[in-house]
Amino acid sequence: MTNPKPIHSFHIPVMGLSYTIDSPIRVAHYGISSVISIIDDELMERMNAFYSEKIQLPYQEITKKAQDYRAQRVTSYLNLVDTIVKDKFAKFKAELIESKSALEQFMATLPNSSSIKEGLTHLLEEGAAFKEHIKHYLEAHLKPGDIDVNIMTKVDKDNFNKGEQLPVAFNDAHASLRGFAQSRLHSSVVLSAGMNPRLYSYFENFDDFFPNEQGILNKKIILKVSDFRSATIQGKFLAKKGLWVSEYRIESGLNCGGHAFATDGYLLGPILEEFKTKRDELIQETHAVLVAALSQKDKSVPQQPLELKITVQGGVGTAEEHQFLLDHYQVDSVGWGSPFLLVPEATSVDKETRNLLAEAQEEDLYLSGISPLGVPFNTIKGTTNEFYKQQRIDADKAGSSCPKKYLALSKELDPEGTCTASKKYQDVKLEELEAKKGALTYEAYESTKAKITEKACLCVGLANASYLENNLPIKGQAQGVVICPGPNMAYFDKEVKLSEMMQHIYGYKSVLSHKNRPHMFVKELKMYVDYLKNELADMSLEVTTKQIKKWTTFKAHLFDGIAYYQQLFVSSALGKSVMQELENCKENLNAVEIPQLVMA
Repeated sequence: MTNPKPIHSFHIPVMGLSYTIDSPIRVAHYGISSVISIIDDELMERMNAFYSEKIQLPYQEITKKAQDYRAQRVTSYLNLVDTIVKDKFAKFKAELIESKSALEQFMATLPNSSSIKEGLTHLLEEGAAFKEHIKHYLEAHLKPGDIDVNIMTKVDKDNFNKGEQLPVAFNDAHASLRGFAQSRLHSSVVLSAGMNPRLYSYFENFDDFFPNEQGILNKKIILKVSDFRSATIQGKFLAKKGLWVSEYRIESGLNCGGHAFATDGYLLGPILEEFKTKRDELIQETHAVLVAALSQKDKSVPQQPLELKITVQGGVGTAEEHQFLLDHYQVDSVGWGSPFLLVPEATSVDKETRNLLAEAQEEDLYLSGISPLGVPFNTIKGTTNEFYKQQRIDADKAGSSCPKKYLALSKELDPEGTCTASKKYQDVKLEELEAKKGALTYEAYESTKAKITEKACLCVGLANASYLENNLPIKGQAQGVVICPGPNMAYFDKEVKLSEMMQHIYGYKSVLSHKNRPHMFVKELKMYVDYLKNELADMSLEVTTKQIKKWTTFKAHLFDGIAYYQQLFVSSALGKSVMQELENCKENLNAVEIPQLVMA
């Protein structure tokens, strides 16, 4: 029997460390796929203990004394999530079979285009042998959402034992991958934050990532990418190892939550257009590379290309945008992230932080420099983490105690790695700054100091919300909560039920109060224009030819994007309002002056 198709055209992407840590437990039985971050093994271990007690399952603690504790914790927690999801799914199906009202409520959250909704409607109309027919139909067509996992490839710290470096297999991301590979999940690992050749090569150690004799992958690879070129390079790199990328998850460079990896001015619409037109080319070329690699490895070779999905996420907020992405770009699913932070049934967020999100205005959401990775990070003003961090700065005790060290990636001070958000690192940098204070202007001194001390302890801050929501004790230095919504959060202003959000996505009702929300493509365009302006505002006195070329190319790509959108929306129902906004953006971009190199 063939595997039932997904019943929803949306998924919930990974958010932070904790915000989707148990989302599959909350929503998978409804057929909704979501993604767990598997970087923080300590958080997973505590959630394992929490849920084991809650549903009265035996729990065996995995301490740091175990040689491979990190991978073992990942495996144990994912297996527990799988057990809970399967149990909830079985009970949910039983409820649908027994209760006509429960079935009708469920059907009200499905898209009209859903074949399962159509089939259930016919069965309800027939009426005869209701329960038996419904039972057989649900068994054949209903399946839980996927329990996918995320590994941020940059978070792959070397680990040490008594000063001696452990083998690469014990690096953070490698151990996380091993934990997923050894779990019983049949799902996907989402790789984000760019290419890590060493980690990609490690996949070859696990048979589940290779197709079996039936051409089936027990575990799949999803790449989060920002453009077609990146997808092609990474896809073929993996294919040369006999590994197939089952999905390219395209994310807006700036109009997203968390870390923002800006493109060179390429906008989401044109990027999606390229994937649409070159999809078959990508499949065929990558398949040829895969076949050659699998033949060389004496592994099973699929006769036909394996399934490849194209999905998109970043800034979507209305049913019209959702459907347009599905219809025009023929994507397989659309990711809805930030709006789900206001859905307690779907995500793990403490009450205080959820209220902060609901009240947020456009000016409260900003692209910050708080990440120790040195990558721009979307966040919100007024978090408890911001409060505690400022308290330490004011008391001349800037920096975190750094208890988890997942982002202790700088080798500048210590071969074992130091986090730039740690007190250890910031003490050294502030002392260096103080030594040259006399040679700096007041503005330069204050600006440099702010850049040193703004770094936040993401390891703790992105995990605390789950502890607070579930009344679990938080030990150590007070870090509060860091949360990373995208700019789209400004237009969602209240807590909503899961069923209401699903109906919003499919156009049955709206949860939006804001009437002036810009189209997702226009919002991203405005952000890119502002990004370019900020880059130019922060430039040093000595401008290089390379910088000028980069900014000139960036600006040209934005103009190309505007021309594409003008053509795209010329005959659209949204045409008039969007076209005016595009013209405004074009004027703003025209006014941006790229500096010229002055010859001596």
